Amino acid sequence: MKVIIVGGVAGGATAAARIRRLNENAEIIIYEKTDYVSYANCGLPYYIGEEIKDERNLTLATPLSLYSRYKINAKVSHEVIDIDPINKKVTVKNLKTEEVFIDNYDKLLLSPGAKAINLKFLNDYNNVFTLRTVEDTFKIKEYININNVKKIAIIGGGFIGLELTENLVNLGIDVTLIEKYESLPIVDYDMSSFVYNHLTSMGVKVLLDTDAKDIIDDSFDMIISSVGIIPNNTLALKAGIELDSKGSIIVNSKMETSVKDIYAVGDAVSVKHLVSGRYQIISLAGPANKEARVAADNICGLDSQYKGSLGSSVLKVFDLTVAKTGLTEKEIKELKYDYEKVVLSPSTHASYYPNPTPIHLKVMYDKNSKLILGAQAVGYEFVEKRIDVIATAIYSKINVLELKDLDLCYAPPYNTAKDPVNLAGFIIDNIENKIVKQFYYEDIEKLQENSDVILLDTRTPQEYKRGFAKGFINIPLDALRDNLNLLDKSKKIYVMCHSGMRSYLSTRILTENGFDAYNFSGGYLLYNSIEKMKANR
Repeated sequence: MKVIIVGGVAGGATAAARIRRLNENAEIIIYEKTDYVSYANCGLPYYIGEEIKDERNLTLATPLSLYSRYKINAKVSHEVIDIDPINKKVTVKNLKTEEVFIDNYDKLLLSPGAKAINLKFLNDYNNVFTLRTVEDTFKIKEYININNVKKIAIIGGGFIGLELTENLVNLGIDVTLIEKYESLPIVDYDMSSFVYNHLTSMGVKVLLDTDAKDIIDDSFDMIISSVGIIPNNTLALKAGIELDSKGSIIVNSKMETSVKDIYAVGDAVSVKHLVSGRYQIISLAGPANKEARVAADNICGLDSQYKGSLGSSVLKVFDLTVAKTGLTEKEIKELKYDYEKVVLSPSTHASYYPNPTPIHLKVMYDKNSKLILGAQAVGYEFVEKRIDVIATAIYSKINVLELKDLDLCYAPPYNTAKDPVNLAGFIIDNIENKIVKQFYYEDIEKLQENSDVILLDTRTPQEYKRGFAKGFINIPLDALRDNLNLLDKSKKIYVMCHSGMRSYLSTRILTENGFDAYNFSGGYLLYNSIEKMKANR
């Protein structure tokens, strides 16, 4: 059996190694158009920022190492320019010598990846870069060094944009981050506020809800465009492979395309989202590696299935960690789920152990099925752990009420006795059993205009003086029972505190005394974070 693989990196190189482990006699050829067949794509921003100092550490495998260990023939600077699926042949161009030749295959695997979206107005500038390959990395690094770059505009607040922002700031460069949406798109609007405020605290100028055309000018020494990607589908089109409406390659659960004996993996394919069931591009290294394994298994005659992805991801933004899994709230609304959400900000470890920090955790679930739809977290330690736990719960279809029952590790340096995931389960259990009713940030503006409700802040007077939401009167939790006579039972009472715990206790006191009370989901921490983001936009 002869297998030709188009493209290396996570998809192609991983599949090639798996094929060899399953079939010692297969002839395996990788054609990779760049000079690097297998490299740490996710590490590229950190080389620019000099966190990774040796460029050799970016290379995971070379043609020589692949041949030495696996007898895989990897040809770099070779671009497959055409496919003849009827006769099972590919046309290949050697980009160094310009030689063009034909090669035949029994099985063909496409791992062509994706390319950066080009903003046409940037064609007027000669200092514009994108980051997709090792070569892009070296070009960016070289331009910074040669031109003594001091001021950079980054267009796009996604993963690459944010990672580059951190690494360029660490080099002492003045960075302006431009995002067309009203918040950073990596997480929902509310959770994004914590990321936005952290970026600004680190000296980054963040421009939200902004068209880059209105900002970009000659004052920037360098411009990096990171507004998204589109699949490299030219070869698939030539081979008559079926594509979806967004131009990505359609594959089944075996990673087979619509053309016999041609498989596809990675950023060029659409796969099933495990929550929504929709097919979409999920450009992450984890899914690409798993897709490659499945494709290799099936090429070698096994029956392997790729079940789909949750899009679980994590991002470092200076010393802040941002992680998510499943659907965002925006996607949940678009899909018209009848859903509920909770936002909480517990400590990541015991309060009496030195240097506790909050973790801002958001969990969303279907009110009918009680299945978890998605979760997001922002904080300084152990953030991805919580999202990994919830990702496992989603995959296993654990009822959201069962989050409270999960038996998770505890010791003072690592956790609180009530893990944040358990706490989310406790809150949801209270909601579903009608022990507590909630209101959200998006409700506050209308409530502030309504004279028929009472807005109550139950933090201490000292906390209240440092800042409060307009219209909220202050009665501390510990004084609430003695001041119930000040409150009108005919009015609904909406209660806020720092993180949501004291306001929950307050709503229980109020409810037990005949008041109709609602707890603010997320606490003043969330409210203040969003207000700061809005004020500085």
